[in-house]
Formats: sequence, structure tokens, C-alpha cells
Amino acid sequence: MDISAPKVRRIGVLTSGGDAPGMNAAVRAVFRACVNRGIDCIGIRRGWNGLINGDVFRLDQKACSHIIDRGGTILFSARSEEFKTPAGIQKAVNTCKLIGMDGIVAIGGDGTFRGALELSKSGISVVGIPGTIDNDISCTSYTIGFDTAANTAIEAIDKLRDTMQSHERCSVVEVMGRGAGHLALYVGLATGATAVLVPEEKIDYERDVIEKIRAARLNGFTHYMIVVAEGAASAFDVAAEIKEATSLDPRVTVLGHIQRGGSPTGRDRVTATRMGYYAVEVMAAGKTNRIICERSGKITDVDIEEGLSMTKTLEQQDVDTLHAMTGIDS
Repeated sequence: MDISAPKVRRIGVLTSGGDAPGMNAAVRAVFRACVNRGIDCIGIRRGWNGLINGDVFRLDQKACSHIIDRGGTILFSARSEEFKTPAGIQKAVNTCKLIGMDGIVAIGGDGTFRGALELSKSGISVVGIPGTIDNDISCTSYTIGFDTAANTAIEAIDKLRDTMQSHERCSVVEVMGRGAGHLALYVGLATGATAVLVPEEKIDYERDVIEKIRAARLNGFTHYMIVVAEGAASAFDVAAEIKEATSLDPRVTVLGHIQRGGSPTGRDRVTATRMGYYAVEVMAAGKTNRIICERSGKITDVDIEEGLSMTKTLEQQDVDTLHAMTGIDS
């Protein structure tokens, strides 16, 4: 730590946007890292709304005990339209001044970080921790919650395959991923899907779905698993296309918010803990406007504006692997 940095006495922590398994582990890590440094840790309920409304409390050992294995977030989460206005930002700043918070650790996605950046323009130190099941934060190779969500979807699809195989049917499963296909691609590879549709690639139903089902049928298979990211297409529309082209009668399953729940996996617990600890270290060193990242297995940090300006695409190697693996069997 830079010994010339100003003494950090009180840090606030909040969760914002969509919840993700491992957020509680990150909150716990921020609290324990603060205790380790003799810093007061303040919990802010309901994201930026809580900072605006002064919905804050002092985190303690009781509040942060036995939450590393819990899904959701003990701080609750919400989206805030008011925080997008100058008046909302000023209310949040006023709360920080009233409570005497030297900085805010914000756990969430792009929207959370954009809010943190705006707050920082008023002189409040901010550090962001990436928590989203979509794994779509450009500056980091991994976001808290992705592994748990993927395993939840994989378990569900494995169970669906049992019944689809028994009845020789086609199943269309919609997973989360409004603007990014990382989850669908990963799940598709892990479950040996017949076809996978992601928002990053324009859909050609004949090429991407129908011909892959036909290829699987010619290889002797009579059940088919199609994985669709919600941002690529509606699972019901995909099922209709399949029925029209093949006369199959697909069954649709939309996994929805079940992917956000559940006890976080070991990877999410450990990554959240490492990121939470590092966030406090960064703030204690006098740094601000940072996003905590995982790169090549190491925890590091980048400037928020730099991080938000980056773009994240699907790994071409994974896409190539997917094209090679799909349409052969189910």
C-alpha cells in the first residue's frame, strides 16, 4: 500500500442490477478485508437507491457469517432511474458525506459501473467488482456468478435430455444472455447440444438448426437438444421454425431466473473472495475509478472508463469448437 495515500476510515458496499450467485461471498470478503485493515464497513441496501435514500447500516460479523454459500444478496438489489439524474447523484453524494464514507465498492455489471463513474465525478472514490451471470464485462475474463448459472443450466438440460431421449423428442431450451452468448455457448458445449444460437451470430435456421437436426438424425439419433440465448431468439419461435421444417413437435423450456439462484460453486466463492479482498486493497492504496478484473487467473484492476470502452466477443476457439461438435449427435 502507498503509505502516502490518505487514510481510508469507512467504506460502503452495495450490490446493483441483476443478482448473481457469489455476490454474498464478495460482500463478506469486502467486510473481512475492511476488518483486517481496521476500516469501518457500511452495507448499502437496494443498490444506488439505498445510497440515495440513506438505507445503510454497519456491517458486522453476525451479518456476514455463513453467507459465503448463499445465493442472492443480503444487501438486496435494485435498478435506479433516479440515480441517472443529477438530483439523484447529489442525494447519493449527500449520503456519503453524512455517513462519512471515503469510498464505495459497487458489485454488479456495466450499468453499476457507469453509475459508479458518475458518482466519482463528485469526488467519491469508487471501485467496481464484476458480478453478472452473463460474463459480459469486457475488461475481465470472468464475472462472479457465471459458473454457478452455467452449472444450473447444465443440470437442468441433463435432466431434460433423459425425458427427451425416452420419448424421442426435440427440446428447445432458452438460457439467459440478452446481449451476450457466453452462457449459451458454454452450456451448449458442456451438454453436447445439437445446436446453439447466440446473439453475436446472425441466425440462419436452415444452416444453424434444421440441417444440424437432420445430420443428427442421419447419424442415428432420435432426440435433439437446441440451446438458445434469450437475446438470440425466442425459444418458442425457434420451436415453430423446427416444427415447420421437420414436422417434429419440440418441447420448449425457458430456464429464466432459476439460473440466478442457488448456492454458488467453489469457483464463484473463491473468485468473489479474491475480488472483494483486492477491492479493499485498491481503495486503501488511494486508488479510485477502478474495476477489479481476473486476467490469466490473476486478480488485477483497470480504470473504469477504460474498462467500459472495451468490447468483449466470444472466443473464436470456442465458436470453432462448437461448430465442430454440434450436429453430430445430441
